[in-house]
Amino acid sequence: MNRRLTALFAAFEALLVVAIGVGIPLAPLTVLWGAQFGFGVDWGAFWRASVDIWLIGHGVDVTVTLDPTTAAALGYPGAGDPFTITIAALGLGMLTLMLAVRAGRRVAETRYRALGQIVALATFALLSFGVTFSSLHPLARPSLVQGTLLPTLVFAIGFVIGVRLTRRHEDDTSTGRIRDWIAGWSPRARAIVATGLRAGATAAAGVVLAASLATALAIAISYAKIITLYESLHTEVVGGFTLTLGQLAFIPNVVIWTASWLVGPGFAIGTGSNVSALGTQLGPIPAIPLLGALPTGSYAFGFVGLLVPVIAGFLAGALVGPGVRRRLGAEASGSAVLLTGLAAGVVGGVILGMLAWASSGAVGPGRLAHVGPDPWAVGGFAALEFALATTIGLAASLRRARATQPTPGATTTRR
Repeated sequence: MNRRLTALFAAFEALLVVAIGVGIPLAPLTVLWGAQFGFGVDWGAFWRASVDIWLIGHGVDVTVTLDPTTAAALGYPGAGDPFTITIAALGLGMLTLMLAVRAGRRVAETRYRALGQIVALATFALLSFGVTFSSLHPLARPSLVQGTLLPTLVFAIGFVIGVRLTRRHEDDTSTGRIRDWIAGWSPRARAIVATGLRAGATAAAGVVLAASLATALAIAISYAKIITLYESLHTEVVGGFTLTLGQLAFIPNVVIWTASWLVGPGFAIGTGSNVSALGTQLGPIPAIPLLGALPTGSYAFGFVGLLVPVIAGFLAGALVGPGVRRRLGAEASGSAVLLTGLAAGVVGGVILGMLAWASSGAVGPGRLAHVGPDPWAVGGFAALEFALATTIGLAASLRRARATQPTPGATTTRR
């Protein structure tokens, strides 16, 4: 493949990622334009809405001004004033990330990889600028700078991951320098940092996995209430399908909110509200069917959910414990275990805190300016729970290993 074909191939890969991302909301909205509106309104409004949805999926701020009729129907104080949507529909961002990984792997297999990488990133940035510019409108105006940079950043992260997965067997000067720097650390420091990273990431992943299962269970239990909310909206088939796609884009957000619920601080659906394991306080909320799965009142055994991060941290510590003993040997003292547990707590807290930050923001006017968990509270609670539980798990694992270790000089009797 020559240089020109490589550049065209890389540009096409970037175009495909943008086309899929914008096309997912555009397809049902176009069907809605024909089926419900009879092609009688400007299709450009549906294009702009699709681009805005795609941009929101990447964390781009969109300033919205509702028309007087819609503002009056909402009934929120200040609904007629301009407001900014800052929440990210993480499902669309994850889609871009996964498609970018695929594009990176394909471009990395070409002969002129450096050229392909530059062309792909430049093309994606240009397309992001173009679609953002095309969606500018007084009623819904996305940030042109964010619309260009944030989707490109998500694409670049996934693209680099894809390239690295393809070229992991090759020598990399930058990676070599990092490895040389880490090799200069003491064996004790390397073992504590490496084990802390593994344990913290494992504990955070365990909480997210439990949150995914809990979210699916809550939706299944509240199925009848969710269907009732669908029926109350009087959406036809196409409208209901479009609404369902929009809710699917927020499923990763809901999973992270559930993880915040399990950690302890919970999350908010509007200013002054709180949904936590120990009780729920909700004010007026939008009639979105997915919100029908929210818990109401207080659970007699809601505190059981708080055991999830503790169990996840303990299991993570028990799993990485043998690695600590193997790396440190006789130096696997109490201080090493404590430092490793603290490192795991910091790592797990940072991961869940960042996820909580990414999943929260403003979705509307008035009290809807605050939706999602408090990242500082989630990160702090998670760090404390993971640090304590991981330390206990590490200590238990090391103690069991010492107890099962054969005594020096002991003989084995054969029958």
